Amino acid sequence: MERSEFYRLANQHKDMIFRIALGYFGNVPDAEDMVQEVLIKLYTVPRPFQNDDHVRYWLIRVTVNLCKNTLRSPWRKRRVSLDELSCAFSFQEPAQSDLFLTVMSLPEKYRTVLYLFYYEDCTVKDIARLLDLKESAVTTRLSRARRALKNELMEVTQDG
Repeated sequence: MERSEFYRLANQHKDMIFRIALGYFGNVPDAEDMVQEVLIKLYTVPRPFQNDDHVRYWLIRVTVNLCKNTLRSPWRKRRVSLDELSCAFSFQEPAQSDLFLTVMSLPEKYRTVLYLFYYEDCTVKDIARLLDLKESAVTTRLSRARRALKNELMEVTQDG
């Protein structure tokens, strides 16, 4: 891959890679490390990509796989609390912060499908392919994630 093409793709997709990795790891340093790992894989990929969508989906798949592999490794037992994580971001409105913390408190399998569906505009079919799931499993996870998010947000609203 030519250097100029790599820089263009890296700048275009680094935030997406970071957000996916942050959803898996729950902390900024690990997410930043994952961005670097994924971009190194992008730079060294031997085959050409068909188009920008092909690159995007390839990057999502590589990010998800590397995150899962990293989390499975035995030395990965330390987690950062959501309070520490929320301090790493600034939100214009308190509701945005509440939504972020609520989404981050969901189980990983729900966070990932919500992120890909709502923030990356992936279809259910695309998510199924990227996560190596059946479309029905993705639909179920989305439904359960929405329900859990709704319940959590209702509790936050009632408590606050």
